[in-house]
Amino acid sequence: MALPACAAPALWPPRQPERGAPACTTCPRRHSRVEAELAGSQPSSAAASVRQGPPRGVSHGFNSWLLQEEPRKASSSQAGAERAPLFALLPRGRRRRMHDLRRRWDLGYLCRALLTRGLAALGHSLKHVLGAIFSKIFGPLASVGNMDEKSNKLLLALVMLFLFAVIVLQYVCPGTECQLLRLQAFSSPVPDPYRSEDESSARFVPRYNFSRGDLLRKVDFDIKGDDLIVFLHIQKTGGTTFGRHLVRNIQLEQPCECRVGQKKCTCHRPGKRETWLFSRFSTGWSCGLHADWTELTSCVPAVVDGKRDAKLRPARWRIFQILTAARNDRRGSPNTNPDVNSPSKARNPSRSGKNFHYITILRDPVSRYLSEWRHVQRGATWKASLHVCDGRPPTSEELPSCYTGDDWSGCPLKEFMDCPYNLANNRQVRMLSDLTLVGCYNLSVMPEKQRNKVLLESAKSNLKHMAFFGLTEFQRKTQYLFEKTFNMNFISPFTQYNTTRASSVEINEEIQKRIEGLNFLDMELYSYAKDLFLQRYQFMRQKEHQEARRKRQEQRKFLKGRFLQTHYQRQGQGQNQNQSQNPNPNPNPHPKQNLTQNLIQNLTQNSSQKENQKERTGPEPSEGNASNGTHDYLGSVEKWR
Repeated sequence: MALPACAAPALWPPRQPERGAPACTTCPRRHSRVEAELAGSQPSSAAASVRQGPPRGVSHGFNSWLLQEEPRKASSSQAGAERAPLFALLPRGRRRRMHDLRRRWDLGYLCRALLTRGLAALGHSLKHVLGAIFSKIFGPLASVGNMDEKSNKLLLALVMLFLFAVIVLQYVCPGTECQLLRLQAFSSPVPDPYRSEDESSARFVPRYNFSRGDLLRKVDFDIKGDDLIVFLHIQKTGGTTFGRHLVRNIQLEQPCECRVGQKKCTCHRPGKRETWLFSRFSTGWSCGLHADWTELTSCVPAVVDGKRDAKLRPARWRIFQILTAARNDRRGSPNTNPDVNSPSKARNPSRSGKNFHYITILRDPVSRYLSEWRHVQRGATWKASLHVCDGRPPTSEELPSCYTGDDWSGCPLKEFMDCPYNLANNRQVRMLSDLTLVGCYNLSVMPEKQRNKVLLESAKSNLKHMAFFGLTEFQRKTQYLFEKTFNMNFISPFTQYNTTRASSVEINEEIQKRIEGLNFLDMELYSYAKDLFLQRYQFMRQKEHQEARRKRQEQRKFLKGRFLQTHYQRQGQGQNQNQSQNPNPNPNPHPKQNLTQNLIQNLTQNSSQKENQKERTGPEPSEGNASNGTHDYLGSVEKWR
């Protein structure tokens, strides 16, 4: 009698159950999947024959297991491997990898199962909760038996639609400051990008009276000719940012070539190897570090006349030589009239026929002063500045130094303000005025009060006659005025930075008043410049609106005239056909027909003249021609009436 395989687990190893027989749950599993693969890969024919089963005619009984054990005992070399777990025969690295893989698979499967069941339970509970709420709200309206099912489907559709809308909104607007999430975007129109950048009132009340010539700035800048833009860069006024805009952010037929890792760019005219821009990022400090008005007006013409290619920086002795030559060429002695050396005179063509258009950027004096102090604290000295005036630099007695070491790093604000020779005081007035009018840096030429008055008037005159100047506090307006002045557009708009190093400095009212007292000339100049700047902006905007309105009126008049012309032409053709069909011996029975024909002839002549003028002068007719055509049209209508 054959015993079952589970009856003697200590005598024989467990065997595979027969097909159709119940599985033995108490018997442990003999081999895993990896052990079976390794056992199948062994070359032992006896073991393979034993695994295939007993021979035909032998039952799966007690005797069959004895027959199966005999070949295993015969091969002693493979007996230990067969009895031991085959998983231990694998290399250590492979066993570790398989163990990690099995553990990860089990953890991943467990996490997926938990997540799936959790989401299912959450959805089921949410469905019941929303269904209960929906049934309570719309319960009285339910008159059909399957109302709950329909309401659940509708509610589920609404929830899915809401989730889809949230996902789309997060994809379109991932930021938290999206304009769509603000209620003001739905209630107020799109704000004007040029309106009150300093968060002040948009209404501006002018303080100074300027003429139309002072407000209208329209430079016929010929980049292919001999015009040259000269940028006067004052320290800590945002000139570095504006200078980068000029070489990297402006639309040109031949853009500036800027290489990675180099500050200077090559800004050549189209088809020429001459520069159209004289600035730090195009020609370098060709006239010295942060050259002022006095240095630039003497150095730039000499540099341009002496060298056709201004990208080569002259040596220090060459700058002195150029300024000395410019001083010798100057006729007469220095005049005390500030209009003599105004920018309008300085933009006259030089010996090479070039026109110089000076531009600069100004800043609030208190903010600029604090920013320069923070810059000096970090180790800035500007020792390379020449301060050349009247052909020579100042002596140590005329311009003493405020510090004794290599730099003035780490100086406190009080020490920075206490130095009487600090060039940060009234820097903007000093760099924009003609210093030759007051004897350069020699303070003994005239009294201090008279000297300050002459410097302030000279700076105001030079600033007013400059081709363009901007303000750091109005970046977008600065961009607008530059584009309208030079007819050159920028690629991307300017950015207004309200947070700077100067704004992070906390000062009390007493220190602020002292800084304003040290820079009283700059305060007066900035007030004058801000008034002129905003008046120019308002004037240019009004002029732009008037031109747009005039173009719309001309377009409407032109369309109305074309309509009347076609209308009367059709009437005239119909009357001519009637006259040809019904000839009348009277030569002039209806005098109004002649008037209609004359009107048609005048309109056709005017339209043909306008088309000829457009072909000759371009798509935009002049104001005089447009007004003449309009008067002819009105006269013809009055004649016809």
